[in-house]
Amino acid sequence: MVAVAGGEGAELDYAALFAAMPAACIVLDRQLTIVAVNEAYVAATGRAAEELLGSGFFDAYPPDPGDPASHGAEVQRRSLEVALTSGRTNMLLMHRFTVARPDRAGRFDPRWWNVVNRPVKGTDGQVELIIHQVDDVTEYVRSERGDEGAVDDGGADDTADVEAPRAELFTRAKELRQANARLQESALRTRDVALALQRAMLATPDLAAHPEIAVRYLPALKGMNACGDWYDVVDLPDGRLALSVGDVVGHGVDAASVMGMLRSALSAAIRVADGPNGALETLGLYARSHEGAMATTTFTCQLFPHSRLVMYSNAGHPPPVLMHADGSHDLLDQATDPPLGARLEHVPRPQATAEYRAGDTLVLYTDGLIERRGEDIYTGVGRLIDAIRELRALSPDDLADGLLPAMTDPSGQQDDISLLVIRL
Repeated sequence: MVAVAGGEGAELDYAALFAAMPAACIVLDRQLTIVAVNEAYVAATGRAAEELLGSGFFDAYPPDPGDPASHGAEVQRRSLEVALTSGRTNMLLMHRFTVARPDRAGRFDPRWWNVVNRPVKGTDGQVELIIHQVDDVTEYVRSERGDEGAVDDGGADDTADVEAPRAELFTRAKELRQANARLQESALRTRDVALALQRAMLATPDLAAHPEIAVRYLPALKGMNACGDWYDVVDLPDGRLALSVGDVVGHGVDAASVMGMLRSALSAAIRVADGPNGALETLGLYARSHEGAMATTTFTCQLFPHSRLVMYSNAGHPPPVLMHADGSHDLLDQATDPPLGARLEHVPRPQATAEYRAGDTLVLYTDGLIERRGEDIYTGVGRLIDAIRELRALSPDDLADGLLPAMTDPSGQQDDISLLVIRL
């Protein structure tokens, strides 16, 4: 038996889900509202499905006001928030959580649960639901303590008379739960620091003067959410504008630190080199002196507004798309060379130009936007072209926001994404 609330998420096949996961569980939406309950959960908690469905999790399980020392609800909330923000499964072992007794208003029983909170991501890669699974180990805990059949007496300390070895066991269990909570808090802080570091390294002062440009950065849904992808916008003399995107091999802080060095070096080279190819030649020589920089791919270009030309050079990067207002397009793929450091000896980088018209749209991106497992990269490029064509009448900001869900990999985002959209 599966009970399901109507509304968002009701179209999911919960029967199949619960058949694959017969343990006691409920499904929560992003607001932590209970949207589905299985029979095993009803049996484990003694709560009817009808009184749970549509309720907020912490409305259905309010904390015991007579037990101010219990932090079960607080720990449970942190665990659920971690699942929502990180997209990763987490567990609570021997978690003490007081549950209101349905037969006696205002009275609570302590329960001990092993809890697993499993996030479920939507097509946009964001967490949409949480499968909250519980394994009730209350009887085991009570038998180990020697108080089988004991019930809560309304808030009294029910561990005071436990013999020393068993008391030690539960002290260690409590310490483990507290350590687990601290680790979760630390993971959130580390993630915030990594994102702050990434934002600092992607700071683009010249971007503020260009409302016709929209940029997006979306890390892969794993690790510390720091990545080696970048974008940059540089104002040049005579009204010229330089744009670049790049992708360092790997993820995490190491890749992000290499990205920061390469992005800064390219930004400087763009300002003094004769053209995009000269900037990439300089960057390639610089990359040879830094471990982790080899095999980086990057694309850079200059826009000449008076002649309406885009001059570009490409070091192993997926080709940007120049979408014309009439729906026709060009791929900027006529000056493609190997990634940084791929050659043993220095060779001049190629350079090419393309014409654009007022109202055209240029889209630069990293491969995380188009790649899917088992699929040729140009299949992804074709999918991107179709999406840009469909969205080309939108503003750059709206187009960028529309491209991300349109290009989402149904199996989940596997790689970092940087995206730059400019209306020419």
